[in-house]
Amino acid sequence: MSTIRHFLDAIKVEHTIFALPFAYLGMVLAARGWPGWAPFLWITLAMIGARTTAMAANRLIDRRIDARNPRTTGRHLPRGLLRPRDLVVAAVAAALLLLVAAWRLGPLCLALAPVALVFLIGYSYTKRFTWTSHWILGLTDGAAAAGAWIAIRGRMELPAWLLWAAVTVWIAGFDLLYACQDVEVDRRERLHSVPARFGIGTALTAARVCHVLTALALAATGRALGLGWAYWLGWLAVVGLLTYEHSLVSADDLSRLDVAFFNVNGYISVITFVAAVAGLWF
Repeated sequence: MSTIRHFLDAIKVEHTIFALPFAYLGMVLAARGWPGWAPFLWITLAMIGARTTAMAANRLIDRRIDARNPRTTGRHLPRGLLRPRDLVVAAVAAALLLLVAAWRLGPLCLALAPVALVFLIGYSYTKRFTWTSHWILGLTDGAAAAGAWIAIRGRMELPAWLLWAAVTVWIAGFDLLYACQDVEVDRRERLHSVPARFGIGTALTAARVCHVLTALALAATGRALGLGWAYWLGWLAVVGLLTYEHSLVSADDLSRLDVAFFNVNGYISVITFVAAVAGLWF
């Protein structure tokens, strides 16, 4: 039980709130309402499999870097609370869960699942050779919304592309903010990130641009689907939260970054989902 508890803490299972609402968003918008319990169940299991694979692989791949980073040295592998074998077993089991769920969701989902696994595991390596890793992470997470759309409709359509784009730049934006904490470590370890390569000021500007694009992509999604007034109230709330998030941090003060990263972005994902559902009803 202690191993399971440590594992769930290591993969930050509570942070599923960032990605899961967007998967449900793609599902509900594609179905124009409730799709039924079977698609809901398999999409949920696919998300659990995908996120667990990604996080277990990330902790395993970065364990030596984490051990040398003061911010992450307390993680479970560096402290010996988990063994590398534990993460390998969990990642393999989660990947199999994703493949089974994709099989149940349709032939296109199954065909794309191996590609998704390449990104889910491979994104952890990208920081070793490119500062575009923030957008690769966003692209990987954004596939959740597109995958759920495909699960319902059996094909990609314009709203799915718009949702994917919105999540890509949203995730990239707050990953740029989060990476500002590790500038010195990234430079010492020869890791690539926008803050390490171009400076914190440039990273903050890039994050603002990403979140402006997020708002535009969400607006385009609402127009493409003809969502009602309730969606636009939610959209205004999201724009306000994104603005507030950036007011919390500056190049000279990153002390409130945890608040910006965890609380505000959790609210954004939930509000977007609730607003879209309400926009379908009203």
